Amino acid sequence: MVLFWILLATVINSLVAFIGVFSFFMKPKTLKKILFILVGFSAGALLSGGFFHLLAESLESFSTISAFSYVILGFVIFFLCERCLFWHHCHEEKCEVHPFTYMILFGDGVHNLIDGLVIAASFLVSIPFGIVTTLLIIGHEVPQELGDFGVLVYGGMSRKKALVANFASQTTCIIGGVIGFFFGNFAPMLLPFAAGGFFYIAASDLIPELHKEKEVSKSAITFAFFLVGILFMLGIKLLFGA
Repeated sequence: MVLFWILLATVINSLVAFIGVFSFFMKPKTLKKILFILVGFSAGALLSGGFFHLLAESLESFSTISAFSYVILGFVIFFLCERCLFWHHCHEEKCEVHPFTYMILFGDGVHNLIDGLVIAASFLVSIPFGIVTTLLIIGHEVPQELGDFGVLVYGGMSRKKALVANFASQTTCIIGGVIGFFFGNFAPMLLPFAAGGFFYIAASDLIPELHKEKEVSKSAITFAFFLVGILFMLGIKLLFGA
């Protein structure tokens, strides 16, 4: 019975990835205008989520040195993924899909795996607690998945491909739920590792993209949404502790 609830919750959470379908009803010119804003929001949300959610939670299970070591490990591994696979060495005129799109998917996949572990742990406590936890996670995922979708399209993916890729990344939540039900102790190590990945993606890939905007007014708007992303994730933490 508990496994049924875990699977149901993680499947519903995975479907949040399709929030980007709204873009199919927008004009391409309109979508292009908001993509840069979504990149800014996503960069802020990744930084804030890494610090206030993933890293903060990991410090409850590890010593400061251990937690920060896993953060650095995550940062280094994400760096090596780009360096060794030559994802970062693509230029706009030579590469159809920019490297940070793959890094976003990889990082989000790890994050969603952790969400699945958290959902499983909450249902093992009680079904009502599991339902509340799932709703909080979904509330946290909606803006993040919307931002991720914008980043994927901005990075060169078609809207259809971005939806499918985002959904595939989101389904790791289901895997996490199953692992959490049968094994249960993987989340602590993954939390700081994912935080390191989030820091790398935000600082190395997304924020540099924001610097490409030279017009002062547009740059100010994207910076404002960067701050909104930070404050939103901080607000979720302060209000719900999730």
